[in-house]
Amino acid sequence: MTDPTEPGQTPPQGFDTLAIHAGSAPDPATGARQVPIYQTTAYQFRDADHAARLFNLEEVGYIYSRLTNPTVGALQDRIAALEGGAGAVCCSSGHAAQIMALFPLMGPGLNIVASTRLYGGTVTQFGQSIKRFGWSARFVDLDDEDAIRAAIDENTRAIFCESIANPGGYVTDIPAIARIADAAGIPLIVDNTLATPYLCRPIEMGATLVVHSLTKYLTGNGTVMGGVVVDSGSFDWSASDRFPSLSAPEPAYHGLKFHETFGAAAFTFHSIAIGLRDLGMTLNPQAAHYTLMGIETLGLRMPRHVENATRTATFLSGHDRVAAVSYAGLPDNPWHDRVQRLYPKGAGALFTVQLKGGYDACVRFIDALKLFSHVANLGDARSLAIHSASTTHRQLTEAQQVAAGAGPDLVRLSIGIEDCADIIADLDQALAAAG
Repeated sequence: MTDPTEPGQTPPQGFDTLAIHAGSAPDPATGARQVPIYQTTAYQFRDADHAARLFNLEEVGYIYSRLTNPTVGALQDRIAALEGGAGAVCCSSGHAAQIMALFPLMGPGLNIVASTRLYGGTVTQFGQSIKRFGWSARFVDLDDEDAIRAAIDENTRAIFCESIANPGGYVTDIPAIARIADAAGIPLIVDNTLATPYLCRPIEMGATLVVHSLTKYLTGNGTVMGGVVVDSGSFDWSASDRFPSLSAPEPAYHGLKFHETFGAAAFTFHSIAIGLRDLGMTLNPQAAHYTLMGIETLGLRMPRHVENATRTATFLSGHDRVAAVSYAGLPDNPWHDRVQRLYPKGAGALFTVQLKGGYDACVRFIDALKLFSHVANLGDARSLAIHSASTTHRQLTEAQQVAAGAGPDLVRLSIGIEDCADIIADLDQALAAAG
């Protein structure tokens, strides 16, 4: 193998270079330097044979925008490059990405092992909605490795976690979980929304699949709904008969075997040719365009998010109206050492604050905020706040809320990139109003 750093060879590109250039090139028809928005539903075939080859998966190209679109394709290539994956498939939301990730793996009677520390909507999706497909989830504290192993049986098809958990800021030991998944012969799926590939690259730590809500930090401006699944390309789908969608003959394509035919790209091709074809969770090209532009500044935004979050959490941890702060970037946090070891660029910018006045104080605090926006979102350039127990985690029992880090006396803060003094001043006045 040639050393890529030898004279005449192109050295590996850095994160910020990939964030701007990966997946894009001047438009061959016009020379346009920014990726155009290909606002079209269909694409003309060269001839009948060309059309047949595309539909038989014998040639890569564009058929119909439910499946593939050049703008969306550029975004997929860019995110795959940033995550170090073999391929990626974009879809309509983060929740859609979770279903897309599970779809080739699951079937009636099968289960996944999932972290107890997940976004409330994900707990509901896994705990309730996927039952309609005949799937089930077993929720486990991922700090208890023996409990993880005990939850895995012959019907388990994946382990699912968040790199940094929403809302409590719990930091997952991805390499440890990956070793358990490898020993069991199942993929590890990591939701990397809160960390982004700037702070964490789960594939390098052993993850098989990575999912994101594009709605959050990758776009970064609160304008887009979208999701993505990134495949490492490293899992051997044919090592057992547990993943027939990828290893066995596919009737819809005349017996084609995805893993045998496409190798490291098997999961990506299946997610397009089967997943998007039949589930229809398509990302529109304008949303892809916004996300492409957002990613260009990801490497500039994330350090500011982390810096502001660290300063803000430090202020709050010393406030007389605050009982506790859950930010793993603080030295006294139980996961601080894990952050230092695995996430050296920082613990993200989302955390919860426990108020001494309980539920009622949280409500008064939220209503008193002025700079912060009270919205059900995170990862925006703006600072955002919400009382999770009465909103995003409302469908959960109180015990589930507490397990997820969203207890009744907690407020979730998503720290933006404003001047940090203004962020702190707004929190200080709101705490005074909360009493």
